[in-house]
Amino acid sequence: METNYIEEDTLGGVPVKMWTRGVPVEDEARRQLINAARLPVVFKHIAAMPDVHFGIGATVGSVIPTIKAIIPAAVGVDIGCGMMACKTTLTAEDLPDNLGPLRAAIERAVPHGRAPGNRDPGAWQKVPGSVDTAWAQLEPEFTELCRDYPKIAKTNNRNHLGTLGTGNHFIEVCLDEQGAVWFMLHSGSRGVGNFIGTMFIELAKQDAMRNNANLPDRDLAYFEEGSRYFGDYVRGVGWAQKFAAINREVMMRRVIEAAKTVIRKNFQSHIEAVNCHHNYVQREHHFGEEIFVTRKGAVSAKAGQLGIIPGSMGARSYIVRGKGNPESFESCSHGAGRVMSRGEAKRRFTLADHRTATEGVECRKDKDVIDETPAAYKDIDAVMEAQRDLVDVVHTLKQVVCVKG
Repeated sequence: METNYIEEDTLGGVPVKMWTRGVPVEDEARRQLINAARLPVVFKHIAAMPDVHFGIGATVGSVIPTIKAIIPAAVGVDIGCGMMACKTTLTAEDLPDNLGPLRAAIERAVPHGRAPGNRDPGAWQKVPGSVDTAWAQLEPEFTELCRDYPKIAKTNNRNHLGTLGTGNHFIEVCLDEQGAVWFMLHSGSRGVGNFIGTMFIELAKQDAMRNNANLPDRDLAYFEEGSRYFGDYVRGVGWAQKFAAINREVMMRRVIEAAKTVIRKNFQSHIEAVNCHHNYVQREHHFGEEIFVTRKGAVSAKAGQLGIIPGSMGARSYIVRGKGNPESFESCSHGAGRVMSRGEAKRRFTLADHRTATEGVECRKDKDVIDETPAAYKDIDAVMEAQRDLVDVVHTLKQVVCVKG
């Protein structure tokens, strides 16, 4: 198989293999990768995706394989964050000339931004796929978690199911290379996932302090199999990942039903559909070993597996098929990746810059979304070229409507 990575040795640790040819990598991100590579529980090597950038706890755009241990901060607090996309039978000609009402209908149907929580967008919420139906799939395991950790019950859990959140979370209406209409969205496990992640990250740090663990970074504290909290974390993170996937399904149903109130032509959805995590951990088999693979800002790209790599608000996105490259632990990037912080983007770009960059897209064009402007992200074309040995492009999507959290 073709290889396109750069391998860097780590003093006192495993190598770092970086799919970053032609894309910038911050010094801070390199430092984080090296720190993770020095952990005694890391297996074989660390894989850095082309969208790699500095993150909280561990580097965004990294794949961290571990033996009989998990690093909660490498998974992070947006547990199960990921993408969902579905193709419809609609074409570009079926969309209204004025896309404002379509965007408004989606914004009414899906609570987003700092909206207080779930609300009933209309009678159609009662169809299969509603919040009530979805929560029934989650409630038994949730009740068990709350029995051991009662504070989880006080979080926004059911109340956040079917909601988008803030930051880089979004909902888009896109056109593919043939003019077919797709709906796409990006979100995770919301308030309850944040609480679970934060709680176990802190417990891991406390464990490390008690055991006098010599860590290159306190944020890289880990639970080993057999330790007090290991099994509870596996249960908690697994449930939050399930919540995230179901949350995306509920929102997608809302988006589709909302679109039907604006687009008068009957259409089918889910002609092709993908629902994938890009902040998560799971058991996998690589290089002859059963290990835990943590993908923090990375997507599973097993041979033949479909994934989603979104660009920024004004750039293309891609539906991809994995090549199953073993050196990346069968992974690919989760997006374009930031080239600057949110604060730096707000200082550097004007509202006029943002409006020019998002010309032709029905989206917010106010000062509060400048931190998400396309120029704050890496060039998606360069990112895709750097990982040509990890995925093949199946569909190229261009957004025409974008709802930001």
